[in-house]
Amino acid sequence: MIETSRSTRSRAPITHAATYLLPIRKSRPEDLSELGAYLEVLSQHLEVIVVDGSPEDCFESHAAFWPSCTHVAPAARFKAANGKVWGVLTGLDITSHDKVVIADEDVRYDASSLERVLSLLDEGDIVRPQNYFEPSPWHATWDTGRTLLNRAAGGDWPGTLGVRRSLLDRTQGYEGDVLFENLELVRTVRAAGGREAVPLDLFVRRLPSTTPHFLSQRVRQAYDEFARPRRLAFQLSILPLAALVLITRAELFLPAIAAICGIAEYGRRRGNGTAVFPATAALLAPLWLAERAVCSWLAVLCRLRDGGVRYHGTVIAEAATPERKLRQRFQALSSEVER
Repeated sequence: MIETSRSTRSRAPITHAATYLLPIRKSRPEDLSELGAYLEVLSQHLEVIVVDGSPEDCFESHAAFWPSCTHVAPAARFKAANGKVWGVLTGLDITSHDKVVIADEDVRYDASSLERVLSLLDEGDIVRPQNYFEPSPWHATWDTGRTLLNRAAGGDWPGTLGVRRSLLDRTQGYEGDVLFENLELVRTVRAAGGREAVPLDLFVRRLPSTTPHFLSQRVRQAYDEFARPRRLAFQLSILPLAALVLITRAELFLPAIAAICGIAEYGRRRGNGTAVFPATAALLAPLWLAERAVCSWLAVLCRLRDGGVRYHGTVIAEAATPERKLRQRFQALSSEVER
């Protein structure tokens, strides 16, 4: 394990009593100049903590990219199968503030979206913004079809969350041996009595991944739905239902495709989404749904064959903890504290 170290802090005035927390892991050295410039700007306005789980040679070279940020290695006592959770728990342990913005390395806040998240944390305990891709190559537009369908159903799952550390102090953090870590975090907050905000008009830019990385994530993301069995059952039913319709009522197939596009377009229009989501994404939503229908069955195969899905050299079986179990756990924890 790399020893925890801190880089020199910026002397610029801090304008927000909050922390920006970035868990990161790189398998080999690469140019992080753009990310470093982004974090340097953020560090002029709030505390920035980078928890870096990269190998030692990468870790040492990364310090040069964010000289005004706190740069630390994951703490051994928080070790978890999900490296992102490991990093988040390490950062939460050393942050100076209650308001914390957790973000993946491809997330890019601007001043207004950051201020909005922090403002919503005045009233709530966890904030789930909505990501959009810019630029938007073909695979980002394809994946935006998923975003739009999720927005139609209540809100998408972004690569960033705002959370109050004080609530997670009461729950002693959140489970790290799960795959769908953002859902686990939100469920933990809700199970402990926290309030969740899902502002559909709060947009945070996200950089698209490379095409190979996008393709490598298809089955892993489908496996997340083991945390939501009814949604998984629906996605598993798509292929047999589509085959049944084509065989028995083929005339209904095109109207069904049009209905999916319509639902996605509804998601695009909610919360002024037309300002950031391209209209082509709604047209691609049926193709994304077809992809998920196939990948859901592959995820079931992973469960049966491997006991879970592979994640950074290990196998994770659980997608997320049921909220009912979390409520029971925190009720028992509260009872112990009272005694």
